[in-house]
Amino acid sequence: MKRTKKSRRVLGVGPVAARQVLLSGMPRALGVRIVSITKKKVVAEMKVMPIHINRSGRVNGGALMAFADVMGAAGTVANLPAGHRTGTLESKTNFFRAGEGPALKAVSVPLHIGRTTMVWQTTIRNPGGAIAAIVTQTQIVIKAEL
Repeated sequence: MKRTKKSRRVLGVGPVAARQVLLSGMPRALGVRIVSITKKKVVAEMKVMPIHINRSGRVNGGALMAFADVMGAAGTVANLPAGHRTGTLESKTNFFRAGEGPALKAVSVPLHIGRTTMVWQTTIRNPGGAIAAIVTQTQIVIKAEL
């Protein structure tokens, strides 16, 4: 990332910048691996690690929610106009079954791509294909302050 005179990051946009989102701090800590990114679909996997496991031996719901959040953020960044940034405004999670390893797969698709907000729906599946959770999140689109 480039830096301005004030040492702030100049934020990129488009699928390349979205890939950078999924390679940054939180997704890397979660163990997210990118499969594909376009303006209409983000696909990734998360290897289940000991830090994801709750006391019942299943994936913690917060880990599923964080996985989905980075997916929706990446999709939004892929669609941002130049000079804009994003943040999560709202997130709704429906849990259908416990998350299980060795890896979870997520597919995120846009429900709305607007001028000021974008809404993404992420479906997280267990290795056998059963849906563990569906997360719908609203991302704000705002001018980046450089």
